[in-house]
Amino acid sequence: MPGASVKDVLRQFIALTKPGIIFGNSISVMGGFFLAAQGEFNPGLFIATLIGLALVIASGCAFNNLIDRDIDALMERTLDRPLVRGTITPATTFGFATVLGMAGFTMLLGINLLTVGLAAFGFAIYVGAYSLYFKRRSVHGTLVGSLSGAIPPVVGYCAVTGVFDTGALILLVTFCLWQMPHSYAIGIFRFRDYQRVGIPVLPVAEGIRTAKHHSLAYTVAFTVSALSLSVAGYTGIGYFVVALLMGLYWIKIGLAGYQTTDDIKWAKGNFGFSILTVCALSLMMSLNGYLPTFLG
Repeated sequence: MPGASVKDVLRQFIALTKPGIIFGNSISVMGGFFLAAQGEFNPGLFIATLIGLALVIASGCAFNNLIDRDIDALMERTLDRPLVRGTITPATTFGFATVLGMAGFTMLLGINLLTVGLAAFGFAIYVGAYSLYFKRRSVHGTLVGSLSGAIPPVVGYCAVTGVFDTGALILLVTFCLWQMPHSYAIGIFRFRDYQRVGIPVLPVAEGIRTAKHHSLAYTVAFTVSALSLSVAGYTGIGYFVVALLMGLYWIKIGLAGYQTTDDIKWAKGNFGFSILTVCALSLMMSLNGYLPTFLG
């Protein structure tokens, strides 16, 4: 990048890692970590887990940028990405992503092998199965990708427990289910972009109304799964009440989609509430072990 300042160069490399995705996943990592910790806090373990997985996610996002640079050049929302603009070369991106991944997995290796295995699984799904194949070829790409999106809270949880138990399984299922209406909403309000490049997301492949049916079904399933954390004894009444209220309101939004005359506006609202929901649940999981007995 001839003539570019150090600040500009740094900004370009940071953009490759998709900071918004790292931030969102870090919130769910904290939820899983503090859920398992149950009021006990190990700062060294927490920092290693958070930074280690953030580096792995950053690596996956950089590789995704590398893989998707052809379609990114055709989509309105991705025209400003470094590889599209040519401010960073593919070879540099590959090296950068590799270093990030190695650093992240090395940090997780100091925690336990289970966290390394889970992070590697999520990385392989996102970079390999999703980015290299399913995203461009199958309507089920969203479901495949949801597996990688659900890994962060499980890594946080297993970093503390060292075992994949019922609590870890519930987290995996819950966050997988959450990904679906969240992603379908993006597919609806970014419909033209996906249609232009031929990405077979459900709204494009089978229609917006079909996507609404699936979105509502997944929202109901998500709510049931989220509540099962309390039913199984991992969280208390405080979490249960918040999960129930958020789930019911999200279902209400889903139902409202059938009456709307503005699908894009509805989808953006659905998307926004999905983020609010996962943040609220992660917060309540984090607070669970610190709340008074009658709340947590």
